[in-house]
Amino acid sequence: MYCIVDVETTGNVKGPGRLTEIAIFRHDGKQVVDSFHSLLNPCCPIPPFIRHLTGISDEMVQSAPTFAEVAADVLSITEGAVFVAHNVSFDFAFIQKELNWLGHDFFRRTLCTVRTSRKLIPGHPSYSLGKLCYSLGIPLNGRHRAQGDAAATVLLFEMLLRHDSQGLIPLVNAH
Repeated sequence: MYCIVDVETTGNVKGPGRLTEIAIFRHDGKQVVDSFHSLLNPCCPIPPFIRHLTGISDEMVQSAPTFAEVAADVLSITEGAVFVAHNVSFDFAFIQKELNWLGHDFFRRTLCTVRTSRKLIPGHPSYSLGKLCYSLGIPLNGRHRAQGDAAATVLLFEMLLRHDSQGLIPLVNAH
């Protein structure tokens, strides 16, 4: 199993940055078999730059659950799966930080679609999610929103699986 993940945040992983949105698609190597998505109340103001980038406002997250309220869902859907994200170190570190604050250890195998794309489909001028999706003809609706970016990353991941004659993507059991 794989879990394709994207998060939106109030800032950087170092320091007090918090999650404002999370989307996770559980994938069995052929198709999405489960998903989880939620806005999250970061319990702090969302900086103007982030509001402008993501469109997520303080008002939108005011009645959203806190990460603590969805932590069990995040742990459950990612259990036994390779954690896949575009620039995986960012998304993984943020979720790991939030879970550590709640007293949970969080360890998963990870796969970065940026690094994997550079190896399996070389020669693109940019490997940012937006530019790479555009050059590959992958639809990206809801840019800089967790669900839109994660859905596009699912399509990119499926393309990478098809191109992986080198065995760069770890094969996992589909249960």
